Amino acid sequence: MKTHRLTLPVTADDLKPLRPGDVVYLNGVLYTGREGLYRRWLDEGLAPPLDLARISNANFHCSPAASVAADGTARLGAVTATASFRFSKWIGRFLDLSQARIVIGKGGMAERDYRDHFVPHQAIYLTTVGYGAGALLGRGVRRVQGVHWLEELGIAQAIWVLEVAEFGPFLVESDLEGRSLFAEQSRRIDQGIDALYAGLKPPALGRFGECVERWKEIL
Repeated sequence: MKTHRLTLPVTADDLKPLRPGDVVYLNGVLYTGREGLYRRWLDEGLAPPLDLARISNANFHCSPAASVAADGTARLGAVTATASFRFSKWIGRFLDLSQARIVIGKGGMAERDYRDHFVPHQAIYLTTVGYGAGALLGRGVRRVQGVHWLEELGIAQAIWVLEVAEFGPFLVESDLEGRSLFAEQSRRIDQGIDALYAGLKPPALGRFGECVERWKEIL
């Protein structure tokens, strides 16, 4: 496991040394964007009020713990990642339009998303480390450069443009070759499931719909 410090925006060459499980800290400018942005842009055809590709090529799936005063002054204390699997139906088109090379979130996405969408766009996925890291990540936010679509989407869903320094730590969940840290570790664990249950009696599951197949039970 290696530690990398990347300056945004990144190039494909910047991302080549990264491997699943490596630690990453970010410096530069990134933007938040989740369901509200994806739905308005990709489903409703409403272009964002700023050129995201010119601002940054890193998109953070998150909900800021923040407030905006009447004069427009923004205060941000923490940034908490949200689960990224929900964005699977949009991610290919989003990468096309945004030209993002880094997507940050929680929990990762499906291997097929990495293979079919991230790899062709030379993009990677970074995941937050554990839960409850929002305050820690908030320390890396140096300045709020702007908040967009606030009235339309609210604080959690608005586009926050953030200037960050030593922002992290994040884990590389997928690299440029589409290898997934979570998927690789899950396969290693799966190999030992039969041995884990060896010698035990079949589980007694009496409620409707429950299975006795241990693979499904674990999943």
